[in-house]
Amino acid sequence: MGKAIIFMIFTMSMNMIKAETCKSIDKGPVIPTTPLVIFLEKVQEAALQTYGHKGFDAKLFVDMSLRENLSETVEAFNKLPRIVNGSISKSDLDGFIGSYLSSPDKDLVYVEPMDFVAEPEGFLPKVKNSEVRAWALEVHSLWKNLSRKVADHVLEKPELYTLLPLKNPVIIPGSRFKEVYYWDSYWVIRGLLAGKMYETAKGIVNNLVSLIDQFGYVLNGARAYYSNRSQPPVLAAMIVDIFNQTGDLDLVRRSLPALLKENHFWNSGIHKVTIQDAQGSNHSLSRYYAMWNKPRPESSTIDSETASVLPNICEKRELYRELASAAESGWDFSSRWMSNGSDLTTTSTTSILPVDLNAFLLKMELNIAFLANLVGESSTASHFTEAAQNRQKAINCIFWNAEMGQWLDYWLINSDTSEDIYKWEDLHQNKKSFASNFVPLWTENSCSDNNITTQKVVQSLMSSGLLQPAGIAMTLSNTGQQWDFPNGWPPLQHIIIEGLLRSGLEEARTLAKDIAIRWLRTNYVTYKKTGAMYEKYDVTKCGAYGGGGEYMAQTGFGWSNGVVLALLEEFGWPEDLKIDC
Repeated sequence: MGKAIIFMIFTMSMNMIKAETCKSIDKGPVIPTTPLVIFLEKVQEAALQTYGHKGFDAKLFVDMSLRENLSETVEAFNKLPRIVNGSISKSDLDGFIGSYLSSPDKDLVYVEPMDFVAEPEGFLPKVKNSEVRAWALEVHSLWKNLSRKVADHVLEKPELYTLLPLKNPVIIPGSRFKEVYYWDSYWVIRGLLAGKMYETAKGIVNNLVSLIDQFGYVLNGARAYYSNRSQPPVLAAMIVDIFNQTGDLDLVRRSLPALLKENHFWNSGIHKVTIQDAQGSNHSLSRYYAMWNKPRPESSTIDSETASVLPNICEKRELYRELASAAESGWDFSSRWMSNGSDLTTTSTTSILPVDLNAFLLKMELNIAFLANLVGESSTASHFTEAAQNRQKAINCIFWNAEMGQWLDYWLINSDTSEDIYKWEDLHQNKKSFASNFVPLWTENSCSDNNITTQKVVQSLMSSGLLQPAGIAMTLSNTGQQWDFPNGWPPLQHIIIEGLLRSGLEEARTLAKDIAIRWLRTNYVTYKKTGAMYEKYDVTKCGAYGGGGEYMAQTGFGWSNGVVLALLEEFGWPEDLKIDC
């Protein structure tokens, strides 16, 4: 047998072994994306080759829509002449995009919110300072800028678009984010409720419920390429908050079946993890786990470049799933998910039981019990009351660290039983301080255990290093990732502030107010300097927006506006307190 044939057989055998290894390593499901998304990823790749990295936004190309049907567009694209390195000339690619693709700006059109009033009756009654009130009214007016509805042409021919055809008007985050996002919507709704925009808030909830009806869970965002992952589950909290202000029982009745589906999604299959505590009791908790093992379409060229340093397709697929799972967490990206905080390729999201996800699910279970009681579904209410009690016990057994006074993420090291039950060990708790460690404060009974006192948690937060001049940092690691130091993000500020308030402890309330003042000041000063609200802020100094990550700092900005309005509604602003840094 010739050497060439032997080498070919050897190579084929090794490739088969590698393929088998891939199967054994990456066991999770994959939800296929659409042919349109796959094609637009090819356009994205070609555009990077042609236009270069400077100013390049990968997401733009998968947000584009088709002018003609897909087969005709693909045929035209494949006929474009390629130069020596396989790239397309700028003039040819410009011509193709101009003839066959449309900008995503045309797919969502401006719509005046039906319930917007420039100065609603009873708006922020605790805000006594005229300067702060004027700013709050400007922030409130931004809902008009961010209000959109899906264009008629998208509803008529949805197969030409990656945008999902939601029926109700939406509030988008802003800038490059031209579609609805799941967990962003909670803080958008908090801001809408502060401005008495109840119908707009209900419309957002109805849109999210429709996604559960179609997919079984709320997607990360309203794009076809987000269909393989969700985001932090806060829909039930939206419905409770709307009900508390409107008393709308019809909304509760319509939404409850969808909430049960969503709860099942997070508590079954790949998301569910069984872990045995130090006393030998088993607990069920949940993790982030995207149903995808390829580059994220909206960042396909970026993920491919990140994975290029890995030696084989097996490891690349693993990394792609871990990156998508980090995106499902909302924390994309952070050293929190990395085994080596300075190396993004060590992202291991699916190997971590996250404190915040399980706190969100505890809140969901308590909320479902509350909503079920409202509409007379007592057996459902009893079931979820018991589920909440079980999760509360699991959170305190698995995550709580009395020495640190924090709940800590838990690393899932290989289970040693055939039933895939993990055994709790102290050394597998992540002993680093993250803002997410304090999310359990947001649930009503986090500190009900005698060993877990709010006072201990408050002292831990104050001494953790996370509390900075302009708010709470997400981590203490400055890696250049956007969910790391020195950035502070609106949702975590609000969660921790509201959690401290709910504890009833005076020391906690004082700290909550102090954090709120720091956060409001940095938002105000940045707004006055730049004329914009930003999605994140540098908390090491007052009046600076955040940076890092895959894209430039974004303005608009949905959840930032909502958090500012919610905090001003809670705390107000006295006439004699200065708002400048």
